[in-house]
Amino acid sequence: MKKLEFLDLMQKEGGFKDKKETELALNGFVKAVEKALSGHESVELVGFGKFEAVLQKGKKGKVPGSDKSYTTKDKMVPKFKPGKVLKDVVAASKVTKKKK
Repeated sequence: MKKLEFLDLMQKEGGFKDKKETELALNGFVKAVEKALSGHESVELVGFGKFEAVLQKGKKGKVPGSDKSYTTKDKMVPKFKPGKVLKDVVAASKVTKKKK
């Protein structure tokens, strides 16, 4: 689902007056989550899930087919853990082939 399709769905489900109001709400949510995660705070929406920033350790590796090796640095990455309600809703949905 692309952003415009999601905005249409969000407007319908959220009862927003128009698309502009819906987009402001979505953008506000995204910016708030970004700000919290960049400050290493988690955002927990009970039933929906938890957004958090976690440390991803650096690693050493070798480029296949050559003698070159590389090392990556430790970095913070976003992580999402779905809540029970979201898991249950998705599990109860019908199994269908993914649209392309």
